[in-house]
Amino acid sequence: MEATHRPRIKVCCIQDEAEAWTAIRLGASALGLVSAMPSGPGVIAEDAIARIAACVPPGVATFLLTSLRDTGAIAAQQRRLRTSAVQIVDRLEQGRYQDLREALPGIGLVQVVHVTGPESVEQAVAIAPHVDALLLDSGNPALAVKELGGTGRRHDWSLSRQIREAVPVPIYLAGGLRPHNVAEAVETVGPFGLDLCTGVRTDGILDPDKLARFVAAAGV
Repeated sequence: MEATHRPRIKVCCIQDEAEAWTAIRLGASALGLVSAMPSGPGVIAEDAIARIAACVPPGVATFLLTSLRDTGAIAAQQRRLRTSAVQIVDRLEQGRYQDLREALPGIGLVQVVHVTGPESVEQAVAIAPHVDALLLDSGNPALAVKELGGTGRRHDWSLSRQIREAVPVPIYLAGGLRPHNVAEAVETVGPFGLDLCTGVRTDGILDPDKLARFVAAAGV
């Protein structure tokens, strides 16, 4: 995929409708809504996800972050919550991406790849033909308590660039992004989108000043 020098902004860990509108007002083109996870920030109840998804205007994508690994359960969750995309943060265990395509026509499929080493490049290349986008993050699914996002850690961006150059679908870059390093991230990786959570929050609350500075530094 070609490099993008004016990436989209996806603000994750949205807590309520007020945060959703703050993110949209400051330039977000997508929102991340986090359902139950084994660890990490931003988890909200399913009824809150449904309310937020329903209030978001056309043109702004809503991503359901799910740790479910069964395609039938993922499809049922999306139907309850009515988001425009599903972000799968772990590897599928039951079913195939094609099953989700058939069950959820018109819903974007985004697979998270946790960039832990060169093997992540091979994993991304294998998955890319089956999804609409990849999201490259800094978790570690191999831990006893899985890290599936929201770590606030930066990974090896040279590997993320290799993935971007090797796959035919857009990539979102996540993990440790902040106003002071976002320009470097865009230059190094050239991602289609940037995914933010902890880097634009203060005491867990979306910080409009941090987000505005991030958007300005990203050149969006």
